[in-house]
Amino acid sequence: MTTPAGPSILTSDGYKFSMAEAGYPLRTETFYLSHRRGGPQVVPFDAHALVARLLPSVEQGDYAYLAEHGYDMGAGFKAAIVAREALTVRALPQGAWFLPREPWLTITGPSALVSWLEPLLLQASFRVQVATLALTSLASLASPDALARELGVLTCEAERDLVGETLDAVGVAAPKLAVDEAAYAERVAGRVRDLVRITDGRFFEVGLRAATCVAQHRVALRAAKEAGLRRTSHALLARELGLEPVGTMGHEHVQRFGTDEDAFRAMRDRRPGRSSFLLDTFDTLRSGLPAALRVMAEAPDAGDSVRYDSGDKEAQYREVVRLGRELGLRPVHILEDSFDLPLTQRFEDLRRELGVPADTQFYGYGGFLVAQTTNRALTRDRVAAVYKLSQSGPTPNMKFGDEAGAGKESVPGRPLVARRVRGEGPVGLIVQEGEPLPDGYVAGAALGPAELTLARDIEGASLAQSEATKALVASCRRARERVITGAGRLAPS
Repeated sequence: MTTPAGPSILTSDGYKFSMAEAGYPLRTETFYLSHRRGGPQVVPFDAHALVARLLPSVEQGDYAYLAEHGYDMGAGFKAAIVAREALTVRALPQGAWFLPREPWLTITGPSALVSWLEPLLLQASFRVQVATLALTSLASLASPDALARELGVLTCEAERDLVGETLDAVGVAAPKLAVDEAAYAERVAGRVRDLVRITDGRFFEVGLRAATCVAQHRVALRAAKEAGLRRTSHALLARELGLEPVGTMGHEHVQRFGTDEDAFRAMRDRRPGRSSFLLDTFDTLRSGLPAALRVMAEAPDAGDSVRYDSGDKEAQYREVVRLGRELGLRPVHILEDSFDLPLTQRFEDLRRELGVPADTQFYGYGGFLVAQTTNRALTRDRVAAVYKLSQSGPTPNMKFGDEAGAGKESVPGRPLVARRVRGEGPVGLIVQEGEPLPDGYVAGAALGPAELTLARDIEGASLAQSEATKALVASCRRARERVITGAGRLAPS
């Protein structure tokens, strides 16, 4: 099977393949791209063209490789991944500015295909930040050399090409940019050696979405392997470098099933092998944790794991250990999100304190290995770039979690940006596709040159949700409360 040239189908995370097989690969779904923080940002490229360039290609041997490593893809995935004509892309035009939390790119299409795109689309946050830095700092930077210092020493030639292309797109002359691939590789390797020392190699890498490009990720993973890394979620580089591809569940999987328990059972029942149950989509302690333990109790020897992501992970960990012992279970612990050396050491100490066997505790690292080692501020974490499922079939849904306030909450439905071009009201409005717009607002895809000029002046501008969006949020909140209410029991249902 061969498709038009594009990134290899393996250029995605193992999570994507497992979730597609345990989900609904041909179901129509909507995802959106947003930055949760970082102030106003500019779109420096044609987003429609970007999506078109990133659509995957399939070559002979790709599916055989996946099958050999526990990702045997079915007919639904294979049909969905080539259904390019079924995609609908809505995005702010090149040159437009967007506010934190605005969905500046929304894609609707077959679940497996729109989900697959996530890691590569998240890499675009680097170009967005480069363009924004160049335009907002232009007046204060005394010379091209000053801009070069802001951008720092780059990690590979491909990254330098990306910076040059981005600066050209926003009309800023590219300064002389230094590249030091060897220094970057050594910084990555140093962190891996420290992790090997602390964990005896019980960790894996999940940094494709934290990289600026595949070439940078290749530099990082090659160095990481030489220093002792053995597992990565990036299937393509796992094959190239002889690493083990890993990954089972992300938030989108739980969202599309609507309850933690149904999602966990779907992963266990539809995909062979050990499953990792992600706890925090609705509420970790009140929903995800009891659901995971109920499902584990049905097959206590399966070797399934719980994955910790947001909130107070130490409190969650202690509760999983306590309740697991009460139920006679031996859950595996997968610890990710914001882990660094001190936090890793803390959880190794905690493991010993509570008597958790070493072979049941593993760690995942993304930005800590791939992005922080670039020694610059322009990382995915800086702007909290996210790509979230917002509607599965006819059902709008949200990711919630355990943070105070809005935290990591996502937006439901098929959201678009509308910009105020006259009159009073918030500058930005998150509306739904097809919703009648309030007077004075224009949908993002329809913005013209005059509106774009106005949209540039949005420092400190206000952002609101339309009435239709608010109604969907309220509906999703009610659904969440029903999930939490029904999840309080620990006995298997």
